[in-house]
Amino acid sequence: MAKKKEVKLSITLVKSPIGYSKRQKATLKAMGLKKINQTVVQVDNDAVRGMIDKVSHLVVVEEA
Repeated sequence: MAKKKEVKLSITLVKSPIGYSKRQKATLKAMGLKKINQTVVQVDNDAVRGMIDKVSHLVVVEEA
């Protein structure tokens, strides 16, 4: 049986979270983003998509 290939997302922080809510800052921290232009690779699932939706104005997402 063939394994289904996991889709990965490359998430880059492009705008500073200064001036935004603590909740949004915590979401970025949970995703592993600390500095502007930092990129992390996450597995594409509903939880990560939900986090991206909450901070979509601060990040850029591409398929990795």
